[in-house]
Order: sequence, then structure tokens, then C-alpha cells
Amino acid sequence: MLGGTSEASALARRLANEPGVAATLSLAGATARPAPAPIPRRIGGFGGPEGLAAYLKAERIQAVIDATHPFAARMSANALTACGAAGAALVVFTRGPWTPLPGDCWTEVAAMGEAVAALGSAPRIVFLSQGRLGLAAFAQAPQHRYLVRAIDPPAGIEALPEHKLVLARGPFALEEEVALMREEGIEIVVAKNSGGQATYPKIEAARRLGLPVVLVKRPKPPEAETLFELDAVLAWIAARRGEL
Repeated sequence: MLGGTSEASALARRLANEPGVAATLSLAGATARPAPAPIPRRIGGFGGPEGLAAYLKAERIQAVIDATHPFAARMSANALTACGAAGAALVVFTRGPWTPLPGDCWTEVAAMGEAVAALGSAPRIVFLSQGRLGLAAFAQAPQHRYLVRAIDPPAGIEALPEHKLVLARGPFALEEEVALMREEGIEIVVAKNSGGQATYPKIEAARRLGLPVVLVKRPKPPEAETLFELDAVLAWIAARRGEL
């Protein structure tokens, strides 16, 4: 299983006690302090699709579950190519994207550079909650003050002339998000449309406070079978076992 998401963690807990399934969780190594896993774990890259295909063959992997982040487009593309080369079954386990509700004030953009431009020229207090990557792009807008929250100190944050870094691991409750935005005087939120419930409270908090959100759209998904529910993935695994 290619992991790094709450979906991967939930599936790992279920597979830990699944008879007849030898599961391994693979993490890219982006987080210095990954959460404990209830199944065997490997950390680090594979060396592109060729390296992943070689690993699948060497370990006799019969099925791959791509439970990476919806924005991990390169890893998902590598998985699709590698599974084709190694003859392994592949399924994508992900969450659906968020859709706007009454009271939401979203500006949807296709890339991080567009998100920077969407902040405007007037100085604002910005909550950057789009993840650890892409921070350097906001150095193009030094007039803003940025609040950055991350698990580990992110690379590129030194490029932001005025910022505050909060190190914390989610999930965060709605009331916590509301309190944080109020305490910091947040005026606008930047986020990726990751979908799911784990990070949705920041979107709810922005709605409650009447704050605008700059939302980066998802990249094109891989052309592979995609499931959105844990039980559906477990059924997919059972079906694969029945084919062996």
C-alpha cells in the first residue's frame, strides 16, 4: 500500500488483523516523524516507475493500493506504470473532493502561482494550509503576513519575509480551527482541495467566520479503478485473493 493519508492509516489498521493478507505500508519519507503503523512499513522512494516495478517483482507483490494524497500525481502515475509492467493489480483508494456549500466564498485556481496572485496586492494575514510544498511561491507576495502550520519545519519557509510557523499534527477539530483563525486574525485561507473529513474543519471554520478561501484544484486523477470507501477496498482485496 502506497500511503501517507488518513485513508491509508485506516486501511492499515483493518489489514493488520486480516488473515491471509501480508500487507506492507510504503511511505515516501516526506515526514520526519511519521505516525506509527500496525503493519510492516518501508520508507523512501523506489527510483521511478522502473524501480517500483522491480520492487513489486522482487517482493512478489500481487496487488497495489494507491492511497497516496490526491495531489501526489507523480507517485500515482508511477504506480500505474509499474503495476502494468509487473503484472500487479492496482486500485486507487481516495476521498472525493470538497464541493462548495452555502456560505462558502471560494476562489478556485489550478496552480500555486495562481493562488499567490489571488491573494491580491493589499496586505493580508494569510493562513497557508496547502501543505509543506509550494511555500516558496508566496515569496512573490511579501506584503502579506503568513501563518504556516506543518508537522515538520517545511523547506522554503525562510523565503517568506513575515511568517509564523506552528508545528502540529492533525486532525484538528472545528472549534480549534475557529479559535486559531480568530487568535491570529486570519483574513484569507489558502488550501488544496484534498477532500475528506480529516482536514475539512478548516474549510468549515472559514465558512463560519465568513473568510474567503483560495482553493487549489486537484490534478488529473490516474486512469485506474478508484474506490472511495474502506469496505469497498476490503472487498476488492478479497476479490483479488479469490482470483489467485
